[in-house]
Amino acid sequence: SPPSAPVPRHRIPQIPLNPARASRASPAMAAAILRRLSPAAAQRAPPRLLPPTLARGVSDSTEPLTVETSVPFTSHIVDPPSRDVSTTPRELAAAFRDMALMRRAEIAADSLYKAKLIRGFCHLYDGQEAVAVGMEAAITRRDAIITAYRDHCLYLARGGDLVAAFAELMGRVDGCSRGKGGSMHFYKKDANFYGGHGIVGAQVPLGCGLAFAQRYRKEGTVTFDLYGDGAANQGQLFEALNMAALWKLPVILVCENNHYGMGTAEWKASKSPAYYKRGDYVPGLKVDGMDFLAVKQACKFAKEHVLENGPIILEMDTYRYHGHSMSDPGSTYRTRDEIAGIRQERDPIERVRKLLLTHDLATAQELKDMEKEIRKEVDTAIAKAKESPMPDTSELFKNVYVNDCGLESFGVDRKVVRTVLP
Repeated sequence: SPPSAPVPRHRIPQIPLNPARASRASPAMAAAILRRLSPAAAQRAPPRLLPPTLARGVSDSTEPLTVETSVPFTSHIVDPPSRDVSTTPRELAAAFRDMALMRRAEIAADSLYKAKLIRGFCHLYDGQEAVAVGMEAAITRRDAIITAYRDHCLYLARGGDLVAAFAELMGRVDGCSRGKGGSMHFYKKDANFYGGHGIVGAQVPLGCGLAFAQRYRKEGTVTFDLYGDGAANQGQLFEALNMAALWKLPVILVCENNHYGMGTAEWKASKSPAYYKRGDYVPGLKVDGMDFLAVKQACKFAKEHVLENGPIILEMDTYRYHGHSMSDPGSTYRTRDEIAGIRQERDPIERVRKLLLTHDLATAQELKDMEKEIRKEVDTAIAKAKESPMPDTSELFKNVYVNDCGLESFGVDRKVVRTVLP
């Protein structure tokens, strides 16, 4: 056979995670998994430096390099972006660290819940980290993000404090929502992160409202409006899509398709699970949501698109390793082989690790040392969060009304009646 074409300089294709295992996998299992899960202009923040104690010998170079996404983008009534993504060794190392930190934090939250230090609902994000980190790499803190109840890692991606995250999970006063929101209601106003919503799909119209405000104020920013495949059939989603398209709002509707709404597989709930096409007259893009660089490229493309043309849908093909929530073992409606297969072949952290190792940007030991430091960082944050007191009962009445807001209305005699709220 003729020799393969040389790889252009600085253009690095992604390498399968484990070709040896792929050749040994059960054909039936592999086919089943692949059939259902395979993916087909504000000022930028300065580049983030790796903490010195974690950088070690990991490359901190900012020399540009180009990496090809794992699979092509699939599009609906819009030309897809290029598969060639510009990145740097520094960005790859930072992405590895951020995703590893999120993974460790979610595993720790699982343990805290089982120890009854976290109460109520708790929905974990492990497996989906590339969506949060890739999105953040493409936008600025002036852009807004709003999501559903699987929100811990998006808060951290927006620069959220790890101690405040664990304090909120445990209902402590130093939490990001003063201990009143809990797992489903993280919030970070100074980074335009608006939560954290417990009602399925209810955040989608709110996200369109944020985008309306951005357009009205001519801010030149956008809103990333996230929801899951379980919310993709909600009527309020289609109402919001209609208004967003009608008014050309700068909103990116991001469907985090992890393929299971609670315990219901997407093919049991949706006649057409091609969620990126569900907007009909709204353009869409299907993205490998387990590929950090593909998510970054898609979000960058989407931001540029909506500022000129109005809304777009991004369907992130991703996967959650835990069950829907802590009461769901996650193994009654899917097999352990399926979960193990995704971990081996598509894990977002392992993909970036493979890039760093294959192209001599880090050694295996350096990355292990980084993960050890992350474990210590998470343990330290939990210890500090436990020291935070529970909120005083008076906290219950704070942030209910806007101070000095008042209310103006007209009585039957057309005289203005003003009521000052307490």
